[in-house]
Amino acid sequence: MEEKLRPMMIWTLLWLTSAIIFGVLLGIYFHHTQGPAVATQKTLEYFSGYLLEESLSVDNLFVFLVIFSHFKISFAHQRRVLSYGIMGAVVLRFAMIAGGVWLITHFHWMLHIFGIFLLLTGIKLFFVADKKASLKNNALLEFLKKHLRVTQELHGNRFFVKQNRKLFVTPLFLVLIFVELSDIIFAMDSIPAIFAVTNDVFIIFTSNIFAILGLRSLYFLLAHAAKRFYYLKYGVALIIVLVGIKMLIGHWIHIPISWTLASIVIILSTAITLSVRKNHAY
Repeated sequence: MEEKLRPMMIWTLLWLTSAIIFGVLLGIYFHHTQGPAVATQKTLEYFSGYLLEESLSVDNLFVFLVIFSHFKISFAHQRRVLSYGIMGAVVLRFAMIAGGVWLITHFHWMLHIFGIFLLLTGIKLFFVADKKASLKNNALLEFLKKHLRVTQELHGNRFFVKQNRKLFVTPLFLVLIFVELSDIIFAMDSIPAIFAVTNDVFIIFTSNIFAILGLRSLYFLLAHAAKRFYYLKYGVALIIVLVGIKMLIGHWIHIPISWTLASIVIILSTAITLSVRKNHAY
């Protein structure tokens, strides 16, 4: 397993480095075109958006782990599903970001709706963070099995096969459906949250895309160490709550973007540190 994780660590570092380099270049561009004040603001917005999306994606990655475990999908086949899943996520995020910008532009009060939604979501997540997710007796899974011809076993990395001149879907295709649907569900949190950071479409899209592109390699690292980060979900829940509060009070109280970025970093660092200490204690 360690040999398999090494390239994932390298890819995670490469995507992280790419995101940082892009952020630096973004700052340089705005510095030369619009001055240092705008450059600082846009750079902080980009890194806040990136870190926010990356941290909120943690919950999504835990769900991926549950899906793959339920269907007993091998390491190699997980990579194929996640590759397709990420491509679908990029298209989905672009559409949802465009829709979110349109809503806020035409109905500014939607920010308060997003804020309430995030606040309630964060509170709910905080109280169910230690509960294990399961696909046992899942209504959607039963529906798909009832209305689709599904093979009993996997057929390599294929999504479709022909048997007796009839087209069947493989369990791997069901996994892909669940991965895409879970991304849609979790995008309901992350897309509204980014509007607490910025309304700049370019910043929103680029920070989201860089975060998403690194998810595949990050998933395998998290899957290997999922039990070691006990408090990470609580940290994510707290971030969602704080972002929701910021959206609700933003009309009356201006919270600097630097405070938002610092809050995310401190919460994640604290959650990871407490998790490490808990592991050492046991």
